[in-house]
Amino acid sequence: MLPKLAVMAALVSGPAFASGIEITVAGEANGVIKIDLLEDVAPQHVDRITTLAEQGAYDNVAFHRVIDGFMAQTGDVENGKMGSDMRRAGTGGSSFPDLPAEFSDVPYDRGVVGMARSQNPNSANSQFFIMFDQGYFLNGQYTVVGKVTEGLDVLDAIKRGHPRSGAVTGQPDAMTKVVVTE
Repeated sequence: MLPKLAVMAALVSGPAFASGIEITVAGEANGVIKIDLLEDVAPQHVDRITTLAEQGAYDNVAFHRVIDGFMAQTGDVENGKMGSDMRRAGTGGSSFPDLPAEFSDVPYDRGVVGMARSQNPNSANSQFFIMFDQGYFLNGQYTVVGKVTEGLDVLDAIKRGHPRSGAVTGQPDAMTKVVVTE
């Protein structure tokens, strides 16, 4: 039996966060993108991503908005599942409530992962994007949740959408499996 002090310390320290996710991508791009999650920067958003990944909610979700030179967006677990009506992809979230912004001074460099949201800064839910290139105009306006550590070549191969809207015509690439790593 653990001493009372050890039990109390474990309860006070809070939940253990995962250190990353691995996204298996299929389509024009094939391979794995490994992401280091920044739980010290955005703990609520990292918790949301890991919870949805552990539930399998991100599996078979399309990259529905992909703008060359900017970013690839995915994570609509309500309307972005492959095989569904993709016209609504990007309009949904998850069954969980939206999250308050967790802005930081982490810059939007190539490979940075940020949370997608509406005009309301406190509307991020399940969708996220991965930067193809730097986008410093996003700094301090969108929550940073992670950084790609491996698989930038896979990211670069993701099927691009319309140059302005990012809407992907035809069959989009998808996250076939998202696994939490420690």
